[in-house]
Amino acid sequence: MLFRSRDVSGTATRSRDRHQEIVEAAARVITERGLAETRIADIAEQAGVSPGLILYYFESKDRLLSEALTYANDQFYLRMSREIRRIPSAREQLRRLVDLSVPGYLPEYGRLDEWALWIEVWVRALRDAEMAKDREALDQRWRNQIAEIVRTGQASGEFTSAVPAEELALRLACLIDGLAIQVVMNDPQVTPERMHRTCMEVAANELGFRL
Repeated sequence: MLFRSRDVSGTATRSRDRHQEIVEAAARVITERGLAETRIADIAEQAGVSPGLILYYFESKDRLLSEALTYANDQFYLRMSREIRRIPSAREQLRRLVDLSVPGYLPEYGRLDEWALWIEVWVRALRDAEMAKDREALDQRWRNQIAEIVRTGQASGEFTSAVPAEELALRLACLIDGLAIQVVMNDPQVTPERMHRTCMEVAANELGFRL
């Protein structure tokens, strides 16, 4: 019985690993090809599995694509959170959050691709109830990240404004989202540098700190 238990556990672990490998492969394919051009066969080739195995692990192509989009954006959030936590100053945390949020501002971070995935999430959420729930959770976590930085800065005295953290987080998150779309679309009036400057100026004015 002990041997059988270990074998079942190992099978479950391999199953979870395979599931995760397929999700990661799907995220890479979506980034390269776009959501509309992504096929199960492309994902299977990227993951090194058969198309039939993908359908075994997922209810449908739609569910796989939704998981892949959520996963890709979740990974960005985790990387950002780890980096920001290492910065002691709330003002510098906010600056770094803006640095990492502007498409193309830090080319080594690949944010153009990640913003393209965010746009795919928004488009898909218009017609997919499950994706809409995932989008809501991702956006709320993003706003919570900003609100936490605001509260920290207000408590330390770095931010002199008493604006409610949640209200500022919503406004700044929406400003970042809106400007990022223009940058991704190559609007000549909204360069990465201009987006960065605008976001920091608005944050400074709202929170009462010097740039």
